[in-house]
Amino acid sequence: MRTSDVFELLRDGRPRTRAELADASGLARSTIASRIDVLMRMGLVAPYGGGVSTGGRPPSLLALNPRAWVVVGVDIGATHATAALADLSGTILVERRADIDVATGPDHVLGWVEEVVAEMLADQERTVSELAAIGIGLPGPVEHDTGRAINPPIMPGWHRYDVPARVQRAFPVPVLIDNDVNIMALGEQHAHLPDVDNLVFIKVSTGIGAGLISGGELQRGAQGTAGDLGHVRVSRAGDVTCRCGNQGCLEAVAAGPAIVESLRRAGVEVGAGQDVVALVQSGEPAAVQAMRQAGRDLGEVVAVLVNVINPSVIVIGGSLAAAGESLLAGIREVVYQRSLPLATEHLSIVTAQAGERAGVLGAAALAIGHVLSPDYIEARSLALV
Repeated sequence: MRTSDVFELLRDGRPRTRAELADASGLARSTIASRIDVLMRMGLVAPYGGGVSTGGRPPSLLALNPRAWVVVGVDIGATHATAALADLSGTILVERRADIDVATGPDHVLGWVEEVVAEMLADQERTVSELAAIGIGLPGPVEHDTGRAINPPIMPGWHRYDVPARVQRAFPVPVLIDNDVNIMALGEQHAHLPDVDNLVFIKVSTGIGAGLISGGELQRGAQGTAGDLGHVRVSRAGDVTCRCGNQGCLEAVAAGPAIVESLRRAGVEVGAGQDVVALVQSGEPAAVQAMRQAGRDLGEVVAVLVNVINPSVIVIGGSLAAAGESLLAGIREVVYQRSLPLATEHLSIVTAQAGERAGVLGAAALAIGHVLSPDYIEARSLALV
């Protein structure tokens, strides 16, 4: 058993004695002692309180030390960016936010990232050597293997830009990149649904996308495009042309701009998606009806998703999620009608709880998942042997 395997027994944060670790692993106590010694030298494991004696000196307890290293999570949106320094439990230590347009290009945006990372480390009196990884979410499609945005529609200058290499010039640590909805899924799970291993996070805003977590793991697909629900064909969209160039896409009838346009055609004065939400919250009939219909359209696609991957929770996030039950009711109506009874027996369809912080929490969780992975722990432990 490797050092990383012993660490996995302590990763849940529950304190254990060396004897308990030996029993759980099947290793000799001398082997456990040597593995624990390496983990303590890394700072990842530390003594915790005291055990209960059964006669003689009480056994010492050992537990994960969440302050051993820190990570940075960065959520880059269309017109804003948020960065946070977190410990290994995901607790945010310090946070920075700025109004910054992603269309100004990677040099400007990533320059801001580098500045605030240095500021946050100094704020917490942590050194670069204590920084283990940086996670970054981008508002566009990301090629998972390279961390590069591919033809992002609202990100001029970012196509195939090597974000990890740029950030690593300032901070020589692993830099993990993912799209915004994937990190929102991770953030929601980490903060509010830690015991849920099968969930779908759906962002409904200017566009529509989903982050899929199955078996406790984020599912990205072959190139990282899994969860692109917005461009699945739905019956009501018919021959409506989507911004992607195809016809009949879900996004063309159920995303924010589409709902705004439908209300304008009905004679309702509305400027943007946030205005629609405000009208729904005030009980304006046409807005409530339009949001309910958008929920039904979304439910048509979600029902297929439920049958295919069988999640236990579907979380609705993004700016239109604030419409609450008007949107959820439409989704539930179609999902429960079209999905298999067994798949919906214990299914929950709820609004996101993490709100605007889901992205930065998820980006930090992405970094934490990497640095606490068996391969990373093993590589760090071997460097000490």
